[in-house]
Amino acid sequence: MSESVTTGVTKTVVRQERQDHVLVLTLDRPEARNAVNGDVATQLEAGIDAADADDDIWAVVLTHEGPVFCAGADLRAIGEGRAAELRTERGGFAGYVQRERKKPVIVAVDGPALAGGCEIVLASDLVVASTDARFGVPEVKRCLVAAAGGLFRLPRKIPVNVAMECVLTGDPIDAERAERFGLVNVLTAPGAVLEAALTLANRITANAPVAVQQSRRVLATETFGSEAAAWQASGEAMGVAMSSPDMQEGVQAFLEKRAPQWTGK
Repeated sequence: MSESVTTGVTKTVVRQERQDHVLVLTLDRPEARNAVNGDVATQLEAGIDAADADDDIWAVVLTHEGPVFCAGADLRAIGEGRAAELRTERGGFAGYVQRERKKPVIVAVDGPALAGGCEIVLASDLVVASTDARFGVPEVKRCLVAAAGGLFRLPRKIPVNVAMECVLTGDPIDAERAERFGLVNVLTAPGAVLEAALTLANRITANAPVAVQQSRRVLATETFGSEAAAWQASGEAMGVAMSSPDMQEGVQAFLEKRAPQWTGK
């Protein structure tokens, strides 16, 4: 049974549907390539809150409507000076990437996951992707920085030199390459990601929920140590980039569908 997230907004852009012990969250803003605006951030956080508050939900699957998983931040909102709307106090960007949670989250990606969309993937626990998926952090193409976790989570998921290539060129990697490097757990044909993600979720929910949650907590928090310094460094880098005149030029060029004219200042 589908249920809307009640957050005081007029449109549901993150749908919730319960399937046994799994909560399926669906990004539903396909007309904007599921770009993160204030509604997406608020409702995605609400979905995670709902999962954590329900003792009968043991895993979460995060998927999407349309051909794009998520194109990242809504650049129109950023260009209009509304970047603060794209994050929540507890969850950070998209209400998600810094959100502490109890339940494992599997992302089901059947198209491009770029910029903040890729960072949502990196913040998740397991990845199911189709051969139509691509993963990338193209922020440098707009004089921005992948400050929602991409700069330190990507090299934890794939080889450092490949992560450096992705960050400095802004070019994505395809799903086959991502699977080869270990970013993708399950690779499927297009259209099959949700079924595969639910199958993986059911393998998890067959186990003791408390043991799963405690095991996930230790693995997630102790493998790489504290992220506090990494978040501070990412924020400082984004601050420098966003104070550059080139940032406005990069966003405006994107909106006008033209090549940016960089000044390097």
